[in-house]
Amino acid sequence: MLLHSGTLYWPAMAGQVHQYPSLSRNVQCEVLIIGGGLSGALAACTLAKSGRQVILLEKQRIASGSSSANTGLIQYTSDKTLTSCIHTFGEEQGVRFYKSCLDAVKGLLDMDRELGGAGEMFPRNSLYFASSDEDLADLYEEYETLHRYGLPAEWLNRGEIASRFPFAKPGAIYTSGDAELNPYRLIHALMTSAAAKGAEIYENSPVTGFHHEGNHVRCRSGEHVITANHVIIAAGYESQEIRRDRGAYLTQSFALVTEPVSFLDQWHEKCLIWESARPYLYLRTTPDHRIIVGGLDEQLSPSGLDEARFRSRSEVLLERLAELFPQAAGVKAEYAWGAVFGQSRDGLPFIGEHPDYPGCWFMEGYGGNGAVYSYIAARLITQAIMGERSPDLELYALKRSSRPSPARSRS
Repeated sequence: MLLHSGTLYWPAMAGQVHQYPSLSRNVQCEVLIIGGGLSGALAACTLAKSGRQVILLEKQRIASGSSSANTGLIQYTSDKTLTSCIHTFGEEQGVRFYKSCLDAVKGLLDMDRELGGAGEMFPRNSLYFASSDEDLADLYEEYETLHRYGLPAEWLNRGEIASRFPFAKPGAIYTSGDAELNPYRLIHALMTSAAAKGAEIYENSPVTGFHHEGNHVRCRSGEHVITANHVIIAAGYESQEIRRDRGAYLTQSFALVTEPVSFLDQWHEKCLIWESARPYLYLRTTPDHRIIVGGLDEQLSPSGLDEARFRSRSEVLLERLAELFPQAAGVKAEYAWGAVFGQSRDGLPFIGEHPDYPGCWFMEGYGGNGAVYSYIAARLITQAIMGERSPDLELYALKRSSRPSPARSRS
């Protein structure tokens, strides 16, 4: 599956990164991880830290898949609002999900600090504005819901927005507890840390199949066989090709990174920005004074990603940027791309052991909060492998009854 096309920002700015060998022999391990993106890296680092014997296989280069197209907005708020989660899953589960996401952002920040800030992760607030007057009532209801359950959020009216930004909107939720990161650098730092703790990392080592033999799972990579007690499939959207009960759908999304700009003093606290319209626009800044703009999701055609569509979408993204920040008129995009983007039908990720594949665990962080979901998945799966199965796994079960929420959501 072609996961992205265009010119990606993070790999271009990373310089030389560590390269890993290809698998060249038959091996045995306690846990085999398939996939070298953020999900796989978090799982490898968490499991290796817990003392598990880990082998990770990536079919191409580390961080070459969807994670390299990730724009690095890390928020506890989900594509599915808390109000909608409560309507769909009930109060206890909905609130628990949101608080787990808030804890996950904190956990990611702690991990990056342990790695010496290698992931360029910084705490940020977020502005979630009403795109029109028609959206105002639903957005204010969501603010009240967040506030009721003690989640960090405040309400900004039109005047308060205009006093902080060069644009005015009908109203907005302003949340704290969020962050931004460089996913490419974070993945490589996590892999380095996992390898230092004993994990074996292999690139250019595609897994072509697996089968069960007693209490073990045997996988094949080229001519070599890997025997494991547990297999974690962290293959991102390509996991759709492994299991049939998908419960998710794929779209194509677009993003760009501008040339360096000089007007970021007009950007209040360099917060993350997104909106209530669907498909939504989102924005963030970078440490080298650029702006990342993304969104405008479209249906993915049966033939897959439109490799040239990002060019015309980039023009629209620049126009939308200039509507919010007039000084951005004439600013150019130095990097632009289109990418496959997956969303579950009920707004939650899929995490857990597949009932038809004993010993095989899936990490599918569908939605705009993929990094947060990957952290949650790594923690829950590590606990389960160590014999401490969390009841939270029931909420994310692979074969749960997936149904769309009756309330409006960010998906």
